Amino acid sequence: MAAPSSQSIEAYLFLIILDKAALDKAALDKVAPQAIKNASTVISEIADGVCNDETQTLITSLRQELQSKEEYLQSTNEELETSNEELKSSNEEMQSVNEEMQSTNEELETSKEELQSVNEELSTVNAELQNKVTDLSQVNNDMNNLLAGTGIATVFVDHRLGILRFTPTATKIINLIQSDIGRPVAHLVSNLTGSDNLTEEIKTVLDTLISKEIEVQTEEGDYYIMRIQPYRTLKNVIEGAVITFVDISERKQAEEALLNAKLEKNKISLQMLEAIVTTVREPLLVLDADLRVVQANESFYTSFQVKQDDTVGQLIYDLGNGQWNILALRKLLDDILPEKTVFNDYEMTHKFEEIGRRTMKLNARRMAGDADRSDLILLALEDITGKTEKGNA
Repeated sequence: MAAPSSQSIEAYLFLIILDKAALDKAALDKVAPQAIKNASTVISEIADGVCNDETQTLITSLRQELQSKEEYLQSTNEELETSNEELKSSNEEMQSVNEEMQSTNEELETSKEELQSVNEELSTVNAELQNKVTDLSQVNNDMNNLLAGTGIATVFVDHRLGILRFTPTATKIINLIQSDIGRPVAHLVSNLTGSDNLTEEIKTVLDTLISKEIEVQTEEGDYYIMRIQPYRTLKNVIEGAVITFVDISERKQAEEALLNAKLEKNKISLQMLEAIVTTVREPLLVLDADLRVVQANESFYTSFQVKQDDTVGQLIYDLGNGQWNILALRKLLDDILPEKTVFNDYEMTHKFEEIGRRTMKLNARRMAGDADRSDLILLALEDITGKTEKGNA
């Protein structure tokens, strides 16, 4: 093949003018491959018409450069597609995050409404609790004033015998101060005489759940009724004990005065009785309700030859080594006298060791006693042995 002339080469030269075109990616993706294809076709046609080395080298260079551009364009296109996919994925992730945030926002709105509802309920409960605290404070004030107004010393202890509360009056009986709250009862010093058993008494009440009432006395001489009872809640749960001290000093003084008056009266009565017993010439015995000798006159000691030490305080049936254990006398004292206040002229014959056989006429009277003195029995014995023998003769 003959080499083309310069004129023929010049006939194949082209002027290519490149200008910026405002193409978007889609248009570029559509136009670029076709332009490259067209350019490749033209170059191939030129290469076929021009066969010299320079031209061939230029064509080869242009082809390589075109191939490089094509590969670069392909790579850029792939990167663009990858970026597009990544952007699309990011967009989807952003949409998902947005939806999650919307859901979270809705949940927060719901939580906000629930918190507002809870806040309103708490406000209502707080108001109710405030009212209860006010009522409880009022009840507590009423209780303190009631306990202080009654003047009854009161001490509250728990099931471990620790001090819970006490009234001001209690400090006069047990040495208590405000800082003693919580201390065991055993650690405190009281003004009670013989109060060593106070702890044991409280334990006994808590163990048996049976209240106790004990009369105690302070070192100053005041008398109190100490009551120990279990501390019960409204649900009947035992949570300790309550100890109260009721002042009975005035009542005790009145009782002592009454007792002294009765004793004085009884003393006078006994003195009168003793004078009567002494004055009576017949043997006379004064017996108590148990038939023990309270007193005997001198005539009795002389007539029956017995001593006062062997007589007073003895059961009548044991006098003289059992000489007075007489069936007729037992019938009189055990059967007849309890039903009748008085019996007269009851004859009885018995043989005594010291004075021999005697016939006696018995007269008895039962004297009713009172709360401070038991019944007494006056038994008069008249010896009618001589009169009986003369009558029989």
